[in-house]
Amino acid sequence: MTMPNIAHAGDAGLDLTATQRVTIPPGGWVLVPTGLHNLVPVKHVGLVCPRSGLAARHGVTVLNAPGVIDAGYDGEVKVILINHGASRYVVEAGDKVAQLVVLELPGMYEALQPVQGGARGSGGFGSTGA
Repeated sequence: MTMPNIAHAGDAGLDLTATQRVTIPPGGWVLVPTGLHNLVPVKHVGLVCPRSGLAARHGVTVLNAPGVIDAGYDGEVKVILINHGASRYVVEAGDKVAQLVVLELPGMYEALQPVQGGARGSGGFGSTGA
């Protein structure tokens, strides 16, 4: 296990690395273990973001980008990588697979109030025409 680190002063993302070898077939996805737990402080969120070089060179990216890690999550952090490339991609133990951006949450959540019967309706996904 490698602790997340910043490659260069001023970088926003901490590098996340794989703890084991995994192979991702073309069009497939896999959970990549990092061996890390309890990364995010209270009143913060961790966002698991893709590595641009991995995407540009191999078509491999984070499937649910950005993945959200809540402060209370104490399980192992795993990165869901998807291979959009034409050939299989092998992740080796120690490879950088994603980056973690940790942001402080503003106090806005205390002010949120539930809304009953909003004007947009309750159509769910795509209800705004997306």
